[in-house]
Amino acid sequence: MKPATILPRIACLASALLLSACATPDQSAPKKPAAPTLAQVMSEADAAARAGQYERAMTLLKGGGASYPADKAPWLQMAQMKFDRAQYGEAIGHALEALERDPDDKVANSIVAVSGLRLSGKALADLSRQNNLNGSLRSEAQDLAKLLRASIGEEVLVPPARRPPAAGKRAASASSGTPAAKGAAAPASAADPFSGLK
Repeated sequence: MKPATILPRIACLASALLLSACATPDQSAPKKPAAPTLAQVMSEADAAARAGQYERAMTLLKGGGASYPADKAPWLQMAQMKFDRAQYGEAIGHALEALERDPDDKVANSIVAVSGLRLSGKALADLSRQNNLNGSLRSEAQDLAKLLRASIGEEVLVPPARRPPAAGKRAASASSGTPAAKGAAAPASAADPFSGLK
């Protein structure tokens, strides 16, 4: 073979090898799996929480919050989990994130309100225990109590228990001759609650 004919054959062979290398699919790059839906993330996080895998559930929910930034569900679930574990500061933070997405969410508003009250109650109890609840702190606590009473529509947060009428009032009504007084049992028959029916 002449050197002049070998060179075109080598070039042709090299071109064929390059084309065949380009034609084969790239097997080294694996396909990226599709992102899970929010429902799948919430379901996995719920299952992890029920199994006692609290950290895994929180990681899943944080990932769901990052993948679906407009949805309140992951933030609300994280707030509820923190609230259930008495981590009220973090519960408030997550609930506020949910409220940014839906300002009218009652559960998130409730978590913020109750968590805030529990934190305030604990702080006030600590101050009271240390005998430092005086002056402006005391007046602020009293103002807060007034605001709470006004918001629930009660002047007294815990109404006193009703007491039965005094014995003197019962005796006076028995002697007045009213029908209710005539049916009232005498003190001697107090042991028999059915004596008035005879």
